[in-house]
Amino acid sequence: MKNETCLASKPKTSQFYVDVVTGLQLSPKRLNSKYFYDAVGDKLFQDLMNCEEYYPTNCELEIFSQQTAQIANAIIADGSPFDLIELGAGDATKSSFLLKYLLEQKADFRYLPIDISDNIISYLNITLPVVLPGLQITGLNGEYFDMLKQANENSSRRKVVLFLGSNVGNMPVDVATDFCAEVRNHLSPGDSMLIGIDLKKNPATVLAAYNDKQGITKRFNLNLLERINRELNADFDVAKFEHYPTYDPETGACKSYLVSLADQTVKIADMTDIHFLKDEYIFMEISQKYTVAQTNEMATAAGFKTAEQFLDSKNWFLDAVWVAE
Repeated sequence: MKNETCLASKPKTSQFYVDVVTGLQLSPKRLNSKYFYDAVGDKLFQDLMNCEEYYPTNCELEIFSQQTAQIANAIIADGSPFDLIELGAGDATKSSFLLKYLLEQKADFRYLPIDISDNIISYLNITLPVVLPGLQITGLNGEYFDMLKQANENSSRRKVVLFLGSNVGNMPVDVATDFCAEVRNHLSPGDSMLIGIDLKKNPATVLAAYNDKQGITKRFNLNLLERINRELNADFDVAKFEHYPTYDPETGACKSYLVSLADQTVKIADMTDIHFLKDEYIFMEISQKYTVAQTNEMATAAGFKTAEQFLDSKNWFLDAVWVAE
C-alpha cells in the first residue's frame, strides 16, 4: 500500500508514529483503534465478522436484508436528490442491500463511502460499480470529518450519513455524543444520519463476541503491534502479549487490552524505547453497548430527532434514523 511505503521511509515524521509513541508513553498505555485497519487488519476483521460468536454483523445484516424497503423509504424522505455518505464503509456488505434497493427505486443519489483504509476504498471503487450497475460512487480515503467537509464542498445536495456496525460504540459515551454532535455540525437541518448501535444484552453473549474460540479477536489486536513493527521499524515480540477482554453490564462498556507477559523494552523507529512491566496493559478498544432509551438521549444531545428505529428479531441491535434539527 502506498501509505505503508511512505511510513516506512519516514516513520518518525508520520502521524502514525506520533500517535503510537504518544499513546504508549501515557499511563496507562493505549493505542488508537483506528490503526487496526491495514490490509491484514481488514482481512482479520472480515474473518471476525464471520465467526460464530460475533453477533453484531448478523443482527445488523438481518435488519438491512429484511427491512430494506422501510429503511430506504425513511432516508428517501421527500424524494429530493441526496448524497449517501457512509463513514467507515468496510466492504459495504450491509449497505449494499440498501444501495441495490435505492437503484431499483430509481432514487436520485450518489454513494460516497469514507474509510481510513485506502485498501478498502480501492476495493469499493472497483467492485461496486460492477455488482451494482448504475451506481454513482466516489470513494473518499481519509479521516471522517475531513472527508465530510470535502463532501459538503463538492455538493449542496441533501446529506444522509450512514454510520453502521456499531462504530459509534468504539468511543466512550461522552465522546460518542460529541462525535455525533460534530457530524451534526457538518449537516443542515433536514439532513439525516442512519446509525447502527449495539444494545445491552446477556453479558456472556457480549463477552464471547470479543473473546472468540478461534482467537480471531486476539490476532486482530496483536496485528496492530505487528503493523507497528512493519511500518515503524519496531521490535514488539507479540508472543509476550496476551489479549484480555472485559465487559461491565452496568455501564455497557466492553473493553479490550493487551497485557505484557514480561518486563520488556520495545524500540520504535530505532530511537524510542517503550518500557513495559510484567502484567502492564495497553488499552486497545472499547465497544460500548446501549439501551434504546440511551440512544434516544444521545440523539437529542447531539442535535438530532429520532425519526425511525429498526430492530433485529432478537432485539440485540438497533439501526436508527436521526434527523438533524
